[in-house]
Amino acid sequence: MVKKTQKRKNKTGSVRLNNAHLDRLVEEAIVDRYNESEQATGLYTMIEEHLSLPTVLGVPVTVERVQLTLRDEIVAVCRRARTRQTVPLLDLPLPSPPPAGSEWIAAYRHWLHGG
Repeated sequence: MVKKTQKRKNKTGSVRLNNAHLDRLVEEAIVDRYNESEQATGLYTMIEEHLSLPTVLGVPVTVERVQLTLRDEIVAVCRRARTRQTVPLLDLPLPSPPPAGSEWIAAYRHWLHGG
């Protein structure tokens, strides 16, 4: 029996995860989490544990860390020289190839959009 791949390449050549794989990642992150705030914390925890922080935005901007806001939004704290700015993870462009652990960002986006 041939197992279906969990990853597909899109037109630009970057890897895109299928919905079934994203559903499994979300389930792993939110198991025993009973409301949206707890679920966002579960996803944040997985992102924080697994994501290798990339350099992004086409300029020398470094993602220093991810954090969970008081409104349960996961953001990336980016730095360029002396300037620091937070960017919602939904808006964070990833480099090609994407960093290790970026499937957790895809899972977070999938969860926010209702799977």
